[in-house]
Amino acid sequence: MNILVIGGVAAGTKAAAKLKRENRDYNVTIITNSKDISYAGCGLPYYVGGVIENKESLIVNTPEAFEKLTQVKVITNTEAIKINRELKTVLVVNTITNEEKEYSYDKLVIATGAEPIKPRLEGIDLKGIYYVRTPEDAISIREAIKNEEKKRAVVVGGGFIGLEIAENLLENNIRTTVIDAGESIPPGFDKEVSLYLQDNLIDKGIMVLTNEKVTSIIGEEKVSKIKTDKRSIKADLVIMSVGIRPNTNIAKECGIKLESNNTISVDYNMRTNDENIFAVGDCASVKDIMTHKNTWSPMGSSANKEGRCVARTIAGKESKFKGVLGTSIVKLLDISAARTGLTEKDAKELGYNVESVIVPLDDKAHYYPGAGLLFIKLIADKDSEKILGAQVFGKGSVDKQIDTLATAIYFGGKVSDLQDLDLAYAPPFSTAISPLGHVANVLLNKIEEDVNIIKFEEFIENKDSYKVVDVNKAPTIEDALFVDLTKIEGKIEGLEYDDKILLVCQRGKRAYLAYNRMKYYGYKDISILEGGLSLNKEMGEI
Repeated sequence: MNILVIGGVAAGTKAAAKLKRENRDYNVTIITNSKDISYAGCGLPYYVGGVIENKESLIVNTPEAFEKLTQVKVITNTEAIKINRELKTVLVVNTITNEEKEYSYDKLVIATGAEPIKPRLEGIDLKGIYYVRTPEDAISIREAIKNEEKKRAVVVGGGFIGLEIAENLLENNIRTTVIDAGESIPPGFDKEVSLYLQDNLIDKGIMVLTNEKVTSIIGEEKVSKIKTDKRSIKADLVIMSVGIRPNTNIAKECGIKLESNNTISVDYNMRTNDENIFAVGDCASVKDIMTHKNTWSPMGSSANKEGRCVARTIAGKESKFKGVLGTSIVKLLDISAARTGLTEKDAKELGYNVESVIVPLDDKAHYYPGAGLLFIKLIADKDSEKILGAQVFGKGSVDKQIDTLATAIYFGGKVSDLQDLDLAYAPPFSTAISPLGHVANVLLNKIEEDVNIIKFEEFIENKDSYKVVDVNKAPTIEDALFVDLTKIEGKIEGLEYDDKILLVCQRGKRAYLAYNRMKYYGYKDISILEGGLSLNKEMGEI
């Protein structure tokens, strides 16, 4: 069988290598328009910042090494320009010699990936403007930083790559501004989480400008300013990171069905509307496990699973890629942020009866050196207790928590299931009641209406109707009534039983203990501020 793979990097190389492992008699060929076949695209920002020291480390496999390792034939610097489905051929052109050639196939795997979006802006071709998609891009940016003494950078786009680049520029002592047209960054998080992450970036020295559009780039031969719809910003380095688009023109032109977002439409086997053509990686659609609709997941993790699925299916071992939850994680200077499943906003739009909570927690025993504060937002359907989504952020073990939650969601877990998980515990690794068990307890208390917890924005909307009560260990909130929770033994001086009361402490625990006591002694209308002062720093200023 002749199997042709258009494109390399993650999905294409995975499919090709697995095909040869499935059947050594297969003739498997990869055609790529790059000189590289497989590189660490997700590591590019860290090469820019010097965390990854050697550019050679970015190359996962050279074409020569990959051929020897897998016995797959690799043809580089060659672009596929036309697919003839009837004749089962692909016309290609050598990008160096312009020589055209035709290859036949029995099965075709399209892994053409995606390309960075280049906005139509005045000055977009000035010197000093860069993208972050290939090793060459990262090498050029690092050389510019080193050799041209860049002082001010603007990153256009607040997605994960844009923020990772911003972090690495800042750590190279470059004054950095991130501009994004959206309401908040990074994408994929609920608003209160994004605002916390934005505030942390600002506190650490990265200027964040949201709801702001770049209108032009100013300069003679090289960039000197970025102009937005609100201001002008000096810059001698601009990183365009406004997103990527799938490379699917070759598929479209031969009649392969596309989705509305221009990804290639595939079934669970990653097969297109042509039974002999498959699509994988950043150019292909995948299923959203939560909505059962087609979506886009341009992630190396998804690409590898898709490549394996295709290889097994072609080899006669019917294999399905069930889809994605949108699980992702990003390092943002001294904290990390991760998400999986539905956001609270998305869940409500889908018609779920949503309940959620954000809880600040230690990621390991509080007395153990290096214990980090993390926040877990857990989102569930109030009627069934089904876990719908989660967001975890902070200095602690964010990855461990989000991976466990993604697993729970994948297998249809309920909030109560998290209470009983038998998770590893020792002081260097976790807390006796695991962070996930703790947040599950709080959310179940909320679902069962044993406690009333409100968001900061709910408080702000009705600020004048609340009496704010500070139940920290010592007075912390200016102009708030301080109450020592250990002395609550009946009616509290200054508070009537029918007052509308908001209890505030650092993380919520003392507020919950005070809530429980005050309810017992007859206070009727009490709420706890979600996340306490740890999440809502503005509360200390009200």
